Amino acid sequence: MSVPAKLSDVEPRFFTRAQWAAFLLPTLLLALVLPLLNALLPAEHLLWPSHFTLNLYGKYATYAVLALGVDLLWGYLGILSLGQALFFALGGYAFGMHLLLMIGKDGQYKSDLPDYMVFLGYKALPAHWEPFYSFPFATAAVLVIPALIAFVFGWLAFRSRIKGVYLSILTQALTYAAALLFFRNDFGFGGNNGFTDFKRVLGADLNSPDTRRGLYVASVLLLAGVFLLYRWLTRAKFGHLMQAIRDGENRVLFSGYATARYKLFVFVLVAAITGLAGALYVPQVGIINPSEMTPEKSLEAVVWVAVGGRGTLLGPILGALFVNALKSWATRAAPELWLYIIGGLFIVVVLFLPGGLISLPAKFRAAWAKLRPPPPVPTAGAGDLGT
Repeated sequence: MSVPAKLSDVEPRFFTRAQWAAFLLPTLLLALVLPLLNALLPAEHLLWPSHFTLNLYGKYATYAVLALGVDLLWGYLGILSLGQALFFALGGYAFGMHLLLMIGKDGQYKSDLPDYMVFLGYKALPAHWEPFYSFPFATAAVLVIPALIAFVFGWLAFRSRIKGVYLSILTQALTYAAALLFFRNDFGFGGNNGFTDFKRVLGADLNSPDTRRGLYVASVLLLAGVFLLYRWLTRAKFGHLMQAIRDGENRVLFSGYATARYKLFVFVLVAAITGLAGALYVPQVGIINPSEMTPEKSLEAVVWVAVGGRGTLLGPILGALFVNALKSWATRAAPELWLYIIGGLFIVVVLFLPGGLISLPAKFRAAWAKLRPPPPVPTAGAGDLGT
């Protein structure tokens, strides 16, 4: 590992023309073509993507944003955070509060209070819920609440120079503690059941095809935007500094950089963006409960990154899509085997494919090059010998 003498000596790289085409084509296909096919074609048409399919792809897109955040921290900064699902769930809870208030008197108890509050005997809406009637406030909370938790935790941890496995354990402990508080209903957020039965967002029916398409498109565009942002960060001078911190933090410290500030900035940025992904996840799935913030969820995200390819950005997206598609199939075909499947997949990737799925094309090319016969060696003629 070597740190540049001056970061200005490092030229940022972003996209070549071919890379722009490779990015824009699937983005347009997913964000424009599929919704148009869903809206314009009849349901019996061969090319019609179902509402369920769009909803499933939208959920996968939010998971991919979560995986990108894990990869930026782990693959580029060297921080293996086992608590990213907490920020995902906090964003979901913040937006879920707004969605729950928008139900109004359409709930089971025909009350202005959310159903679970009526069931638990609440007489009035808690004061801290009142601002969540506002969509802009709820949107801001989706970003600010995860960022604030990440800032407090990161400031304490990075200032104390905690890193490596100890930092991973602390992030896991933070996630477990928060999940326990939510499960026990210490925060008054519905306990095990969480929030569900949402009706509308911005006045639109959440179950209408138009709203579902809009949420799907928003999820895909968020994924595309986050990918561009993270690529810009990793290709710019800041990205080279992140990788230098990953490979040798002490040397970067001796070069005069306050590494704790850089780590804190990335940690908070990823938390805020992950919270936004969680906010889009909730209306598409229709529920948010403490199970979304358990340590197991964060570990799953780490598996997505490892399977796809750590430190590549594109790899975590592929990993999130592949593993969750596999999970969708396994939970229908053999739900009792899913934990064995994901555990075995992780072991296989670590032992035999450390570069992840993204490294497969290069491995195939290398294998093909070995199988190809060597070119014939030209024989020297008499004239070549100088006679």
